[in-house]
Amino acid sequence: MPTEATQSAPWSARAKELAGQNGALGALLILAIAMAILSPVFLTTQNLMNVGTQAAVVAILAFGQTFVIVSAGIDLSVGSLAALSAIVTGYSATNLGLPAWVAILLGIATGCAAGLVSGILISYGRLPAFIATMAMLSVGRGLALVLSNGIPVRQPSQVAFFGSTLGGWLPVPLLIMVILGVLAAFILNRTYLGRCMYAIGGNEDAARLSGINVARQKLIIYALSGTFSAIAGLVLAGRLVSGQPQAASGYELDAIAAVVIGGASLAGGKGRAFGTLIGALVLAVIRNGLNLLNVSSFWQQVVIGIVIALAVLTDTLRRKSA
Repeated sequence: MPTEATQSAPWSARAKELAGQNGALGALLILAIAMAILSPVFLTTQNLMNVGTQAAVVAILAFGQTFVIVSAGIDLSVGSLAALSAIVTGYSATNLGLPAWVAILLGIATGCAAGLVSGILISYGRLPAFIATMAMLSVGRGLALVLSNGIPVRQPSQVAFFGSTLGGWLPVPLLIMVILGVLAAFILNRTYLGRCMYAIGGNEDAARLSGINVARQKLIIYALSGTFSAIAGLVLAGRLVSGQPQAASGYELDAIAAVVIGGASLAGGKGRAFGTLIGALVLAVIRNGLNLLNVSSFWQQVVIGIVIALAVLTDTLRRKSA
């Protein structure tokens, strides 16, 4: 006959799981309350829209990064691919005279192709994901500098839409972030590919033995990450009204931090799109709040670094306790 302790064990495990999933949301609420107390401007509609807009690029990058981390990988190239895709879009329209929609599709295809190359290096070249994507980071940034000669590239007017507002109040970056978040959640929770991501991240050998073509799935996963990076690059270019070869520098760390803050495990097999969105909002709220409090940008870097370290430490402790 089961004892009271054994009966309560499943509830205890469930409580820990819920706490892990909603920890980031609780942190976001605490941060928002603290910032509202410290700055009366924080809760204004305009500022909240600014927070969403600031979170958009990192969140979009992080959605693609979520696919990779859930499958126990890492993608360090997302920031440079965002810049490269924007440069390719601007170069194709301005220098080659291609129609704007063709240039935009070519920019997105560039990100997808670069992600596919990373997937090939990892799946068939047997390179560690860290090395393969770090190499792609350098290649992507280098190609962006080569195509642009190190100077900003003018974008077609249609790209400005990605950084504009609808009806004078709804930021398009925020709208794109929500749409891609829903798409990422659908892929993770409702598709065969999503189930493969969790299976590969949980135990790659077991996934292979169960009939999953791990190499092919990794190709798709890294191609998806590159595609999301390209869209993030277009959003950033729309906000900057130009393609900057050094744009999104360091954003790969923010993307990884957003995924981990959102409850994903760097060991793989765990992660949610909603958690990633909350993680990106946490970083945006911290930056926005520090700006409102007139904290130096140098100290902001220190704070963000501490947040990243705490997120990874939390993931480590969470895995040990599990």
